[in-house]
Amino acid sequence: MVTLQDILAARERLRDAIRPTPCPQSDHFTERTECAAVFFKLENLQRTGAFKERGALNKLLSLTPEERRQGVIAASAGNHAQGVAYHARRLGVRATIVMPERTPLIKVSRTRDDYGARVVLKGANFDEAYAEALRIQQEEGLVFVHPFNDPHVIAGQGTIALELLEQCPDLDVVLVPIGGGGLISGMACALKELKPGIQVVGVQTATIASMKASLEAGALTELTAAGSTIADGIAVKRVGDLTFAMVRKYVDTVVAVDEEEIAAAILTLLEQEKSVVEGAGAVGLAALLNGRVPQTKGKRTAIILSGGNIDMNVISRIIERGLVKAGRLVQLEVRLPDRPGMLARLTSRIADQRANVVDLHHERAFSQAGLDEAMVEVTLETTGPAHIQELEQALRELGWQVARK
Repeated sequence: MVTLQDILAARERLRDAIRPTPCPQSDHFTERTECAAVFFKLENLQRTGAFKERGALNKLLSLTPEERRQGVIAASAGNHAQGVAYHARRLGVRATIVMPERTPLIKVSRTRDDYGARVVLKGANFDEAYAEALRIQQEEGLVFVHPFNDPHVIAGQGTIALELLEQCPDLDVVLVPIGGGGLISGMACALKELKPGIQVVGVQTATIASMKASLEAGALTELTAAGSTIADGIAVKRVGDLTFAMVRKYVDTVVAVDEEEIAAAILTLLEQEKSVVEGAGAVGLAALLNGRVPQTKGKRTAIILSGGNIDMNVISRIIERGLVKAGRLVQLEVRLPDRPGMLARLTSRIADQRANVVDLHHERAFSQAGLDEAMVEVTLETTGPAHIQELEQALRELGWQVARK
């Protein structure tokens, strides 16, 4: 088991290479939620965009000169990969990283092109990439740097808790993402040893809630079926034996959030906090906003934003879906007479209602409209659900059929 002394030693080891991250109070979420105060620990501002470099560097600094000469290998969905690759290059150590084939391009390119590691893409998820990494390790005699089930890695991640308590000494609750469990193991150990009354809550994606399943079963449990998730950084089907034991000892509860809740949290952080956060980093806020952690009511609460390495294409899709869900983007089908001037009349009425046309498609042959009618599919920017209802009513007053897609 990792101890507080291990974490304190890791902090001294990392002091000159890992910069402390800010932990500002959020006025918006303090006012919006029932918490006494909400703080965000911005690990997405690390050099490699995530907390993972803390544990990776602590492990690399523990290697013997012979192990450094051998080179290291790791399996990772992206953030651990970048942490290992970046600091291995700094220390002059050869690094090989095995990543799942569907890892976001930004994480692959940074690991390979920016940080100089050899990247091998293999498998549909972390577990398959991990198996390939073990095979290469045996074949080439490399040193394995585990992303979570390693004492040095866990101790490195625990240094976040030391900073957090210095920045916010009066905290009551801390929400921490869980994948394999390395982050919460180290943090919970430090938090509970230094402040026993603090509540530590782990958050997983419901799609792959392996730690939650293991705790409920009372034993390590590997998920046999797991769906895809935008929280790829915590998509782990089996947690570590070491992390499982530490979570059982130090963590108060583990909850899960769904994909829509994670996507909404990413968008909300972008809008309200001006913070770019990946799916794995947004699960804590998703849990808070959706009532998964009632113990935060009236409490000073910190949320770990563990990483910000999100694919720009994913952000684009999240923004669009979020706008639709908020009623700020809508697609209407309008059935109107197929006569000259009707399209101009439609767009004029839309303009009168202060909506903005994003896209418009005019269809005759392939619609369900009558022979003397046309179907117009129009995508609009609006100010919200009430605005959409006003717009629909205004179009119906012209005698047209209106349906929302």
